[in-house]
Amino acid sequence: MQEIDLNSDLGESFGQFTVGNDDAMLDLVSSANVACGFHAGDALVMHHTVTQAKARGLDVGAHPGFLDLWGFGRRGIQGDAPRDVGKIVIYQLGALRAMAQACGHRMTHVKLHGAMATQAFNDRALSAAIAAAIHSVDPELIWVTTPHNHSEREARRAGLRVACEAFADRSYGPDGLTLARHLPDAVIHDPQRAAQRALQMVEEQGIRTQTGEKIAMPIHTLCVHGDNPQGVEITQAVRHALTQAGVTITPISRLSGL
Repeated sequence: MQEIDLNSDLGESFGQFTVGNDDAMLDLVSSANVACGFHAGDALVMHHTVTQAKARGLDVGAHPGFLDLWGFGRRGIQGDAPRDVGKIVIYQLGALRAMAQACGHRMTHVKLHGAMATQAFNDRALSAAIAAAIHSVDPELIWVTTPHNHSEREARRAGLRVACEAFADRSYGPDGLTLARHLPDAVIHDPQRAAQRALQMVEEQGIRTQTGEKIAMPIHTLCVHGDNPQGVEITQAVRHALTQAGVTITPISRLSGL
């Protein structure tokens, strides 16, 4: 029977501001990527998210990004040397690792957020620095990333396990990366459409671009964004479609073959 992880980027509320419906999403996913206070999140939100994930038997991973609360970590930051970005990643991994330990849980994986992830895909030196940073914190951590780019290659070069990720609620361009959010149809809001796409990705082990071209890739984990206004409904539809097709939803650290 095929197994797959279902993840979401969560813990992105901070202070008086609420982003998404994390508790509802935690009832549906098998792994949570938790913001570490740079692009979003704070200590209280991190603690709550980890505690609730542990109570549900879910994996938790760090979701580090650039220090950019105003831009939600989606604006590129130029000029930082790769080794400096590596230190930024170490800082955030340390925060979530300590929070998980305090909650009686453990950090299992890392998934970069927003502009940091996009820049790393296309920058070998940056990906290598981030891979080294992750390895220095814990060589057993799994790097969750879109495949066929510098991040996947440098993660494997560093000896890290890789979980290849596809997005149920995003459209893809010809380069195999998600379309920029300002482009038409870049973000999918229709739950049934997202569920159909997710099941197709798992069955075909590949993604389809906006023009219908297939790009083959192993798919270990599917993501629905927690800040998508329809995130809960989409995740419900995706989970239902997968389980009805006989796919087992499994936390990322328990997947075989990584």
